[in-house]
Amino acid sequence: MRAVSANRRRILSLWLPRLPIERIKRQQASIGAPPEAKPQVVVIKDANALLIHSLDEAAARHGVSLGQPLANARAVCPDLVAHEADLAADARLLESIADWCDRFTPLVALDPPHGLSLDITGCVHLFGGEAKLMQSVCDALTAHGLTVSAAIASNAVCARTLNRQVHGRIVPDGEEAAAVAPLPVAALGGSEAITLGLRRAGLKTIGDVASRGRNEITARFGAAFTRVLAQALGEADAPISPRKVPPDYIVDKRFAEPVATDTVIAASLSSLAAMLVAAMAQQGKGARRLEACFFRTDGLVRIIAVDTGQPVTDAAVIDRLFRERLEALSDPLDPGFGFDMIRLAAGRSEIVVQQQRDLDAHVHDNDELSALIDRIAARIGGKRVVVHLPVDTHVPERAALPLPAQHNLAATSTAAWPERTDGEPPLRPLRLFARPEAIQVIAGVPDGPPARFVWRRAAHAVVRAEGPERIAMEWWRPDGQGLTRDYFRVEDEHGLRFWLYRDGLYDREFEQPENGPPVQPLWYMHGLFA
Repeated sequence: MRAVSANRRRILSLWLPRLPIERIKRQQASIGAPPEAKPQVVVIKDANALLIHSLDEAAARHGVSLGQPLANARAVCPDLVAHEADLAADARLLESIADWCDRFTPLVALDPPHGLSLDITGCVHLFGGEAKLMQSVCDALTAHGLTVSAAIASNAVCARTLNRQVHGRIVPDGEEAAAVAPLPVAALGGSEAITLGLRRAGLKTIGDVASRGRNEITARFGAAFTRVLAQALGEADAPISPRKVPPDYIVDKRFAEPVATDTVIAASLSSLAAMLVAAMAQQGKGARRLEACFFRTDGLVRIIAVDTGQPVTDAAVIDRLFRERLEALSDPLDPGFGFDMIRLAAGRSEIVVQQQRDLDAHVHDNDELSALIDRIAARIGGKRVVVHLPVDTHVPERAALPLPAQHNLAATSTAAWPERTDGEPPLRPLRLFARPEAIQVIAGVPDGPPARFVWRRAAHAVVRAEGPERIAMEWWRPDGQGLTRDYFRVEDEHGLRFWLYRDGLYDREFEQPENGPPVQPLWYMHGLFA
């Protein structure tokens, strides 16, 4: 066996051929239902016909096959038990299996409908080599009631082609063509028309197809099929698309015996935080997003994430943030039968900018405020802790933009808000309603403020008024076709001050009917002054 080239990737391809029916059996076992003794299949509707979508081993022994009509299958096996397909549930199970596979490599890609591709380049030595890694993955999935076929090759297409036909094959780099040559052409995953056309041409194996000229194959079966053929033969690369962005730094801890107590879990997170900080410190970086992954023995994975406003370089801060997050979980961290692995990852890191912290009180204040925001965000969620930044617009409800405080705290120090004129009352109210509230004008004055109005079933008589301040909507925006507003600052007989506006101009922005009274603009309450 030749050594693997250092510049070539190694891909572990997993195929779960009976995923739909095994999902149903796992679901039946979880609710304590007795095992079904009869053969079982999953059917899917296609062109008003029920076709076999998945089947168990018992049904296969009776001669039932995939794609067969259910009526024909019942003729072969009258005791057949049929279940309706649930593609969404199958996809969720495949996603959960992909989460579990993250314990082996962060580069996991989905290979729908029932496959996964794992980029194991550079990490096989942690598990004793490629053979032991593949065996560990397959044994674990089999223990959870899943049928699995696996293969390792230099690209995903070659590995996938192999595991559809043989299980446990490991192809050394450079020997892909010899490995797939004896396989049938159907293993390439082409359409039925292509497979039938190849067989009619006397090309029954992949080696037969590879012996023909590429131009000839492309002219007859298309460039897409030729590309797949080249990838299966190892002549072209087939990169995978990982479902998650790989984190910048990863540290994990595996347990010989599963752990379930809060004390051990907290101690493990603390030690992992120290290891992570030490790894980042070597490159002068700090974490901005942290993820703790808890791998349960039953295959479930729980991920807890926290964000920080500034790059974190202190293990104690990381430990405190996760304590806050774990204590505030609405769905407590359930260890089940225990966690056999805990991982801490820095999903996003930044270079730490050194600042003078001994004499500059402003730096200390920023650090304390940022730490406070991080702790609150870890407890109630980062989207609930916001800062408001000014927006260059004259529309009142759009003049301030709420943004997460963790990522925009620095911008608040340079934000330019409109300055208030000394000795003048404020132009905008202290309290601005999220949505203007309709008011009923009892005595209206054209182009002027109302003399009396009713708001929230209370009547108010206007004794003082200032305005109007005319604001036209932003016509260049998709939703900017609104009416012109005339804003007034008014005060009632009790000294209460309101900010209200008339939506539209008299005799200008309304189509007056030929017969009947003219259309009157509507009035709204938009805010309250102190």
